[in-house]
Amino acid sequence: MGMSRTATPTGEIPDQAAGKKPASVRMVLFALMIAMLLAMLDNMIVGTAMPTIVGELGGLSHLSWVVTAYTLATAASTPIWGKLGDMYGRKGVFLTSIVIFLIGSALSGMAQDMGQLIGFRAVQGLGAGGLMVGVMAIIGDLIPPRERGKYQGMMAGVMAVAMIGGPLVGGTITDHLGWRWSFYINLPLGAIALVMITAVLHLPKKRSQTRIDYAGAALLTVGITSLVLLTTWGGTQYEWLSKQIVGLGVLAVVALVAFVLVERKVSDPVLPLRIFRNGNFSLVTVIGFLVGFVMFGSMTFLPLYQQSVQGASATNSGLLLLPMLLSMMAVSLFAGRITTTTGKYKIFVTVGGGLITAGLVLLSLMDTTTTRFTSGLYMAVLGAGMGFLMQTTMLIAQNSVEMRDMGVGSSSATLFRTIGGSFGVAIMGAVFSNQVKTTMIEKLGPVAGEKMTTGGAQMDPKTLPSLPAAVKDAYAHAVSSGTHQVFFWGALISVIGFAAAWFLKEVPLRGGPAADTAEAAEAAEAEPIAV
Repeated sequence: MGMSRTATPTGEIPDQAAGKKPASVRMVLFALMIAMLLAMLDNMIVGTAMPTIVGELGGLSHLSWVVTAYTLATAASTPIWGKLGDMYGRKGVFLTSIVIFLIGSALSGMAQDMGQLIGFRAVQGLGAGGLMVGVMAIIGDLIPPRERGKYQGMMAGVMAVAMIGGPLVGGTITDHLGWRWSFYINLPLGAIALVMITAVLHLPKKRSQTRIDYAGAALLTVGITSLVLLTTWGGTQYEWLSKQIVGLGVLAVVALVAFVLVERKVSDPVLPLRIFRNGNFSLVTVIGFLVGFVMFGSMTFLPLYQQSVQGASATNSGLLLLPMLLSMMAVSLFAGRITTTTGKYKIFVTVGGGLITAGLVLLSLMDTTTTRFTSGLYMAVLGAGMGFLMQTTMLIAQNSVEMRDMGVGSSSATLFRTIGGSFGVAIMGAVFSNQVKTTMIEKLGPVAGEKMTTGGAQMDPKTLPSLPAAVKDAYAHAVSSGTHQVFFWGALISVIGFAAAWFLKEVPLRGGPAADTAEAAEAAEAEPIAV
């Protein structure tokens, strides 16, 4: 007698990595990490090259759209890429996203004016939306959650390389090869990723007979686009209570409400609402949103503090982030190993939430006298908190959905983290700008303070040395005060994530002994014995 091969109770085929050798898995992961590096490195490199690009192409007034077009396309396409992977197979969809990203990169490098560059950056962002989701979903397919922790260090390492190396590489390329190579550099990296993934990644091919949920995809795109534009433009391009921002808010609410109504009726929704019925999935979605909020907000304002208050150069401010990034990488590796060994993960989310709150409280204590060593220690605490959370939240999200929903589960977790980052930069930016203006007026008086804060370009860190001592001192205090407010409010908001972590349930990870025993028992009860 014997038992025939069957799907697991959740309807999935048993993990494809079960019979793979570790060396084979590592080869696939290496190729995936190159693709992940493409998406993460791009904005870091391009940001450094932007002053040169504007100088050659003109269009300073459209500068923000070079970033916004990329961000919008990435956020709006993220859930759609995830669903397409679930429907038509992960490998083909992922390779398509890489090709689109490379086409966008090549076209951006050939742009002749700012309008072309904005359009081509949108194409690039469209491909980037599939890169991160594809990497996470393929890892979810290949490696059982119980085993995934041992590979977390690789992902954290890629993030650290992108954040540290991006500005350095961007500056070097722009100075020696020209700004167009900040886009062309993606082509050889992308070619390597394409060849390796084609050769070493083997996943089951599938073809869905269901129709694509076009109405849901369109409504979700409108809702996400409205939210990203609202947070990008609010307080900068337009006042928060202006008709443009209020209109975007109304449009976002209407589109998302209509989206929920549509998704409840269609047979195969682009974002199945059933995944949010899982308590753990909903909780880690909230936590992921807050991680994005804190991380992107911190990355935006720490370099500004380091350059304007501590006197670091643009390049050195990137290197001064090393304590946070190395701490994040080391802790992520540690948490991954322990999770693989024990199957426990709730403790890491809880401790991570607490460390993020503690790190933000410490960073809020910085002033004009804080040394680089002290701020480095504070950043290391924040980095440790993010290290506990970054990959663990994705692991929990993927373990909380069925294998058929791995793509939309991964894309939803990625999307909420992205939107959290957008909200974080916008809200923290508004708090920062208001505090800087208030402090400058207090230090220099209403007329001079108003003039200096509305001048914008006059207060660029590069031009600070040429300003009068009184103005430099006032601006250093203003930035310090603004940074205090940003991290203080960030700490208050992060308490929500810390509280949410306590409500997580320690569900056994797929691929572990407890989970395997439960699945085998259920399968044995449900399946007739074959003679």
